[in-house]
Amino acid sequence: MLKIAMIGAGSVGFTRRLMMDILAVEEFRDAEFRFMDINQDNLDMITKLCRKLIESNGLAATVHPTTVQREAIRGADYVFCMARVGGLEAFKHDVEIPLKYGVDQCVGDTLGPGGIFFAMRTIPVMLGIAQDIREVAPGALMLNYTNPMAMNTWAIRRAGGIKAVGLCHGVQGGHRQIATALGLPKDEVDFICAGINHQTWYIQVTHQGKDMTPYLLEAFEKHPDLSRREPCRIDVLRRFGYYSTESNGHLSEYLPWYRKRKDEIDKWIFPDVWIGGRTAGYLNHCYTKTEEYREMYPKWLSGEAEYIKLGQRSEEHGSYIIEALETGRTYRGHFNIENRGLITNLPNGCTIEIPCYVDGNGINPAWVGNLPLQCAATCRASISVQEMAVEAALTGDRELLKLAVLHDPLTGAVCNTEEVWKMCDEMLEALAPWMPQFNGEGKRWSDIPQPDGGSLRFPKKAAENWLPPALTGEGAVDQGRLSVGYKDS
Repeated sequence: MLKIAMIGAGSVGFTRRLMMDILAVEEFRDAEFRFMDINQDNLDMITKLCRKLIESNGLAATVHPTTVQREAIRGADYVFCMARVGGLEAFKHDVEIPLKYGVDQCVGDTLGPGGIFFAMRTIPVMLGIAQDIREVAPGALMLNYTNPMAMNTWAIRRAGGIKAVGLCHGVQGGHRQIATALGLPKDEVDFICAGINHQTWYIQVTHQGKDMTPYLLEAFEKHPDLSRREPCRIDVLRRFGYYSTESNGHLSEYLPWYRKRKDEIDKWIFPDVWIGGRTAGYLNHCYTKTEEYREMYPKWLSGEAEYIKLGQRSEEHGSYIIEALETGRTYRGHFNIENRGLITNLPNGCTIEIPCYVDGNGINPAWVGNLPLQCAATCRASISVQEMAVEAALTGDRELLKLAVLHDPLTGAVCNTEEVWKMCDEMLEALAPWMPQFNGEGKRWSDIPQPDGGSLRFPKKAAENWLPPALTGEGAVDQGRLSVGYKDS
């Protein structure tokens, strides 16, 4: 029976989705889920909803809620992290304070001042999760969904001392768009995507072995819906020659060209949906969804509204990784891992997002080689910011934190040095309750070697006193011909 901890389980929509994805695997229908959240109301809500789903489908799975992180993690096989540290209160500061200085963010959770300060308060919590894993669930794999993905997983590799992988769904979403633009069935369109989280590039797109990359720009420009929805992404495709994974609003805030002039922003966003690039789009969406969930909660609980049917599995990587590791069924996905010569023109040690294969042996990354120079240049600018931010988060270095923000592409396109320092001082004060390395608590973290040298392999020990049949006198299975070769004599 699998034991699965979910930290930050009060995410009403996402937690149910992940649980039902796991329960879609027949072998896992007796899994034990440990839900942990510091918000008791949200925890009660998600527990009742998930127990309702389990009961309605006649499954043997169980849900154990707790506000104590260590108890959720104790003895777990897998630990999901999807916490939003500071909640919407802190998130509001991430977006609204930079906006006063002209830094216009749609999401603000990956790069930019918002993403950097999000890392400052999230990394301490993630390192606390890692400590609990080391102490009460050694060998467990952390499956991280919490942004800023690249910085969080980078910090975990440096100071967590556990095995972890970062997961996002941007690659799957872009795959659907590309197939739609080309007018082809998605399962007939293959691709290689590589880069860094939210700046990952479809460096190869094929249909039945034929290169589709030369057709992408015209296909997107002529599509009646995508041509309106993705103005920033299509402009990048036009100039770079490669399509990026991330949504229009996200991508526009990682680059220095699209949100720096107020009178030009409307040209590069699609205002009909928040993810199209509206100012503070995700923050406002979160407030709306919170109210929607509270309105829908009694309807879901009573069965009046149906949400997820058993077997309706999403494209989120988490359940497929667990299935592959536990059953040996192979899965290919794009995950966030450490660069160890896998993308040869990005720095070793940074967090990259590349194709990986999972089976009973573990998670095995594929070698990519060089990114196109223009794609690598854009990624390297962000990686430099991430590297400084991770170091600042671990050491409490306020000046290095400000330098990280200073080097952020969008911030640098809008603010001068004095404005960056003032903005950071204001954010440090407003967000102090969630940042123990900067608020006087003096929290610091030293580097801890990664288990097994950073490999993501998970061989399990055989049960005590178990021996292969040949060593117990029971004989062995007939494997047929044992000689080497096809018809050697």
